[in-house]
Amino acid sequence: MHWFDASSYWLARLITQRGVAALYLIAFVCGAMQFRALLGSTGLLPVPRFLAAVSFRRAPSVFHWRYSDSFAVGVCWVGAVVSALLVAGIPQLGPPWAPLVAFFFVWALYLSIVNVGQIFYAFGWESLLLEAGFLVAFLGSDSVAPPVTVIWLVRWLVFRVEFGAGLIKMRGDPCWRDLTCLYYHHETQPMPGPLSWYFHRLPRALHRVEVGGNHFAQLVVPFLLFCPQPVPSLGAAVIIVTQFWLVLSGNFSWLNWATIVLAFAAIDDASLSYVFGGYVHPAVAASPDWWMGLVLAVTALVVFLSYWPARNLLSRRQVMNAGFNSLHLVNAYGAFGSITRHRDEIVIEGAASLESAWLAYEFKGKPGDVRRRPRQFAPYHLRLDWLMWFAAMSSARAHRWFLPLVVHLLENDKRTTKLLRRNPFPDSPPVYIRAMLYRYEFTSLRERRATGAWWKRSLLTEYLPPVSLRDAPR
Repeated sequence: MHWFDASSYWLARLITQRGVAALYLIAFVCGAMQFRALLGSTGLLPVPRFLAAVSFRRAPSVFHWRYSDSFAVGVCWVGAVVSALLVAGIPQLGPPWAPLVAFFFVWALYLSIVNVGQIFYAFGWESLLLEAGFLVAFLGSDSVAPPVTVIWLVRWLVFRVEFGAGLIKMRGDPCWRDLTCLYYHHETQPMPGPLSWYFHRLPRALHRVEVGGNHFAQLVVPFLLFCPQPVPSLGAAVIIVTQFWLVLSGNFSWLNWATIVLAFAAIDDASLSYVFGGYVHPAVAASPDWWMGLVLAVTALVVFLSYWPARNLLSRRQVMNAGFNSLHLVNAYGAFGSITRHRDEIVIEGAASLESAWLAYEFKGKPGDVRRRPRQFAPYHLRLDWLMWFAAMSSARAHRWFLPLVVHLLENDKRTTKLLRRNPFPDSPPVYIRAMLYRYEFTSLRERRATGAWWKRSLLTEYLPPVSLRDAPR
């Protein structure tokens, strides 16, 4: 077998390619279900307005060629179908260029969405998904062995995700250095999950152990990915286990799942067979010269582009979740460089008149009703819910989408209300909308047993005074 062929990573390719494809499938479904309300022609941040102000060079997207809401949703569903074919392994049955073309297709479609998605698509896991899709496209099909250089590039991506997150913590909030961040994080994270209450109630000594384990997993273990086997397999196993711990403790979209499936690129077939039983992959032909040349050219490109994220890792002014080109090919990653000590939540309410009762709108994922247990949504991404968490940290006018959201609720816009769990005005819209800011805390064990509530809250201030359609800003 040629040096170019990493024949001992057959299972790693299968898991990594199909896992990334599954995340694209979820991402496209998220887009199909939420795009019109958030970014459509009459959405909170309309894409046509954005396209008129931003050039194709700054934000490459198929929507510069043509845009309509129906076309945008169609792009999402077409991307979902092709992603599903990749999950099933259909293109992988052909020559090396077949999955390459399929992955490039979904990558280009999702790039088109991300580049016009504005703040609703400004999360680090969007760039991670794009970079991952670009790389796994060059892992080839079942007819050839996985290219060794691409296996190393995927490991380099995992290294940047983990080590970047570890460095941003150590350079950021002092609670990461004194091991106290998890005194707060499980309660104050953007979208708690069904087990977050239990994680928050763990003994503080165990919280300190959690932070120490996080530092080990993100600052030490990533270097093991570049050692001779079986060390990378053991390092990847540690990363996978710690990422599953994060999956259990909260809702972080597909960030953790992407890291998990990409980490399998460091586990060879011998290690996987040792754990899951024997596996013998079918015989393959030597990689054709054209395929080797293409992969080596792309490897050289990624190595060249890696200068910028590598420099960022070494910088005292490290930034997280930053892109260095409009194609999102090689990016900088990181998460939770600072931790909020308190959880403030915006509760939007409507009323038929200023004298009548105010009824609260309920969101699907973010806390509202104190008796409602947090739900598990990840890897599905509730984009509006996440931005509501950020909105609570500053004024309503600091977020361009918030006042349009209020207007849409005053109009009882069906696309907008479908993003919510409960619309208290299903038949006719409210005359007034207001927003109140509350401080939320997890209940104690005694309080939860007595009241059945997962949260307790206290009113802080009026976030937005009552407005009607007549005086609502447009």
